[in-house]
Amino acid sequence: MDKVPPSTSSTYFKQMEIHIYNDSNDFSSAVADWIVELIRVTLVSSTRFTIALSGGNTPKALYELLAATPRKEKIEWRKMHIFWGDERDVDFADPRNNARMAFDSLLNHVDVPREQIHVMRTDIPPEQSAGEYEKMLKEYFSGAAAGQIGSRSFDLVLLGMGDDGHTLSLFPGTEVIHEENRWATSFFLTSQNMYRITLTKTIVNLAGTVAFLSTGPAKAHALKEVLKGAYHPDLYPSQVIHPVSGELHWFVDQTAASLL
Repeated sequence: MDKVPPSTSSTYFKQMEIHIYNDSNDFSSAVADWIVELIRVTLVSSTRFTIALSGGNTPKALYELLAATPRKEKIEWRKMHIFWGDERDVDFADPRNNARMAFDSLLNHVDVPREQIHVMRTDIPPEQSAGEYEKMLKEYFSGAAAGQIGSRSFDLVLLGMGDDGHTLSLFPGTEVIHEENRWATSFFLTSQNMYRITLTKTIVNLAGTVAFLSTGPAKAHALKEVLKGAYHPDLYPSQVIHPVSGELHWFVDQTAASLL
């Protein structure tokens, strides 16, 4: 069992920021502007910006805003390095594929060099895909992999949260929730009858900034339990995400936050 982090009690709100918006339009616009500014500030002192993308409908609306004027022109796309948090083991052409969604809504419309876009492959066995992804990540973030003090992984990890409290492919009751060593792994999710490829909490918690995006009334109960409930990551896996030295942000709408 994981140790209880200080962020899963009444002190949680002192160690993260929660941003609540009136509706989906305000939400998406505000998050898009926040990301544009984070990229701008980071690139003042860095030659690249590394981001792990999320799947789902909420990120899709966000990506469409980032790919459109005026925000598109405010981002130095050729300095962006793109990764994914998780993937379903389905063909790239399948609409359920997270990378496919990101290309359709964002990457096909901006000028990111192809060699800086790192998809989780689904044309090879999932365990091989996860192994290749982990190897690539540890080379990319070699300082963090070596445990160097102050070294981080991604500049930004975007996460969603399911109605059941899962994030990435960390679903309730799955062993991957407690993975301590691997940065990426794969497993068969019986409830969905498919393999999933996912980052683990280990690399995500080394990020400079982690941002959860959660909207809609169906998320209200899980959000309350994750933020204010007892620490039960096997029931609410999103609780294992608490950056070691980075920032944690929750962007939510009024309906998701209704029970807080």
